[in-house]
Amino acid sequence: MTRVLPRIGWIGLGDQGAPMARAVAEAGYPLHAYARRKASFGVLDGVPYEAHDSVTELGAHSDVVGLCLSDDPDVREVATAGGLLESLAPGSVLVNHGTGLPSFAVELAGLAAPYRVEVVDAPVSGGHAGAAEKRLTVLVGGDPEVVARVRPVFETFATTIAHLGGHGAGQTGKLLNNTLLMANQENIAELLDVAGRLGLDLPALVDVIRAGTGSSVALQSLGRAITTDNAEHLSRLQLIDMDIYRKAVASLGDEVGALTDRAVAGAQALPRLARLVSG
Repeated sequence: MTRVLPRIGWIGLGDQGAPMARAVAEAGYPLHAYARRKASFGVLDGVPYEAHDSVTELGAHSDVVGLCLSDDPDVREVATAGGLLESLAPGSVLVNHGTGLPSFAVELAGLAAPYRVEVVDAPVSGGHAGAAEKRLTVLVGGDPEVVARVRPVFETFATTIAHLGGHGAGQTGKLLNNTLLMANQENIAELLDVAGRLGLDLPALVDVIRAGTGSSVALQSLGRAITTDNAEHLSRLQLIDMDIYRKAVASLGDEVGALTDRAVAGAQALPRLARLVSG
């Protein structure tokens, strides 16, 4: 008996969302896509999909909808004023792959409840390269049974899928992951400052540490995924993430301030690090 795959709706065809959507279609899932500009559909050339003119039309043709939007207000706009929740059939699943506040993930689940639509927060880590190579990490929050239903879809573009708890847990995990990355950037910045004062060749030092026990994803990315061309842009995105993190941990008080400040400093240091590593 042939297994009928759920229809996957997709909103958000940007740097990360586009290769994720392509992976879904390449795995054989019926892909339905919406974009404000028709030119945006060009990133799906070569894979089967059906384009829709409105969010509500997409929702009516989808069993699961993945959102890869820039922030929580955009998600709220599409889900509510845009009519997505209203257009989805009861039992459908709305997946938010963007990074945002854990409290909004809980709010979104509440907004969806009257429509009997299930919600999962599932931000991803790995950037454009990880999405293109289908090796993203997905950090998931939501009901275990619902997560189990959408896990096969995540497996089309991810190698690691971690269900961390209820609504908001995926967002909390992603924010913690981002914070550690940026704190490691500050560690690297301080280390290279010391190495420079001691007269070492900094690019050579980076190469040898990359191969040793002191390596990290933050160090591996410098001069590769992170370059002098994109470091300023990535630094701004990291600072936005840290603003979200600061709001998420505000209830914990001053004792978490040192880690937050270190991560912010690491985000700010990224352009300088890219220049140092490039020689």
